[in-house]
Amino acid sequence: MNYVPGTASLIDDIDKKHLVLLRDGRTLIGYLRSIDQFANLVFHQTVERIHVGKKFGDIPRGIFIVRGENVVLLGEIDVDKPCDTLLQQVSIEEILEEQRLQQQTKQETEKVKMQVLKDRGLSIPKADNLDEY
Repeated sequence: MNYVPGTASLIDDIDKKHLVLLRDGRTLIGYLRSIDQFANLVFHQTVERIHVGKKFGDIPRGIFIVRGENVVLLGEIDVDKPCDTLLQQVSIEEILEEQRLQQQTKQETEKVKMQVLKDRGLSIPKADNLDEY
């Protein structure tokens, strides 16, 4: 097998099932159908997988175009290997509710941390303001 530089090395992976982790934290699973020189990806029969604790849910997304700069990780899924996961698959509604509760808890924890820091005379700039520095 010869080395092929850049995104051309993904040509052998077309029509195979892949998992892609995006910069915003989302996880997509689908069949890679197309790539270009900028590592933009086109997936078919795509699902967005949401993990919360020991549960996961898949939301069907269909055809999905991913801009190359948003890809953190791309890996082929071995469809022949049996799934021996300890995670429990739940319905879309249940996983979305679990995700909402997890995000709400995280926000409340962050609010308490910020208040404790403020009480001690410290402050952390919000993510919105980081671009100004």
